[in-house]
Amino acid sequence: MLFLVQSNIYTDPDHDRIFDALHDLNIPYEKIELNSETQEITIEANRSDVFVYGSVKLARLAKANTHWNPGSFYGGNHQYKIYAEYYKDNLLNYDVEIFSFKNSIAWKPNEQKFIKPYKDAKIFTGKVFTETKWTDFVQQSLENPKTPLLNSESLIQASIPKDIYKEARLWIVGGQIVAAVYYKFNGDAVFEAEVSSEGIDFAKQMIQIYEVAEAFVMDICLTNYGWKIVEINCINSAGFYPNLNVHSLIKALNIYFS
Repeated sequence: MLFLVQSNIYTDPDHDRIFDALHDLNIPYEKIELNSETQEITIEANRSDVFVYGSVKLARLAKANTHWNPGSFYGGNHQYKIYAEYYKDNLLNYDVEIFSFKNSIAWKPNEQKFIKPYKDAKIFTGKVFTETKWTDFVQQSLENPKTPLLNSESLIQASIPKDIYKEARLWIVGGQIVAAVYYKFNGDAVFEAEVSSEGIDFAKQMIQIYEVAEAFVMDICLTNYGWKIVEINCINSAGFYPNLNVHSLIKALNIYFS
């Protein structure tokens, strides 16, 4: 299988580790750079067994190359409204309200809300906002958007904040967890080098309930209500973390899709 990998990714300091893994594993790959004017992507090699890895834009544009297999898993069942029907209250923010970015929302005195993108997870980072901070963020984002994907009609979801102790990312390929790493510990949570067996078991149960795609990324967290799914992400644009074994991940992807 040929990997088409975006080379100009600067927001993820661990992204370039994919090139070392591909080289060490002797897996063929091509590099591609994207800019604001890029509207389509091509490869030099004459083959259709292509897997893309890079930004959300690369994953989105790759969908146009329908002859690529597996190509890109962008879109489709990755939408919250689709997978929420299956995971239900196993989702961290199942109690969400959905609205357009430009629309005002009701706030109680001194209330806080966890607000994140509804469809395109990368247009901004979800976090807890107060009314003032959210109003300022909306105004600044509309006046000076950091991405063309964020506009007044972008769908946003808000929910009640919950206590989160630790968070992990899992890469799932063919119904199997092929990589899992913690990416955040909050408060007094004790550091663990490997994702706990309880977290892995929870994720396996969720995979049995529903598989968003043949390959996807699931972020989970331990809360005061037990383990929950934070969100589901497209594997073609999921960032790495320092403690991730990128070689093992790429090897698993290559074996499965080859």
